Amino acid sequence: MARIDQTDKYTFRVLWSDEDNEFVGLCAEFASLSWLAASREAALAGIVKTVRRAVRDMAADGEAPPAPLTDRNYSGVFKVRVPCGRPREPRHRSRRGRRLALRSPGAPEPEAVDA
Repeated sequence: MARIDQTDKYTFRVLWSDEDNEFVGLCAEFASLSWLAASREAALAGIVKTVRRAVRDMAADGEAPPAPLTDRNYSGVFKVRVPCGRPREPRHRSRRGRRLALRSPGAPEPEAVDA
């Protein structure tokens, strides 16, 4: 059986970059690292090699590399923060040309204003 190290558990992906006109290899645990290549395979091989080198350098400096996403435990709760109060903008126009203001839950109904 092959030996599995921590970098084998990291989350890798390859995307096409219109800006660079090449494939870009990324690692979720190392968001600052990337690798550009002409093929998907070369981009994946490049980012894997780069991450392995980064983990080796971190170990040499006494730093702990990030835990793989697959080893992390999550609560399963998804929370979204939204600002309180009544929003001032944007205002939308109805089909009749009236401006309608958005309202916060519990706020009084806004009045339609003829434009």
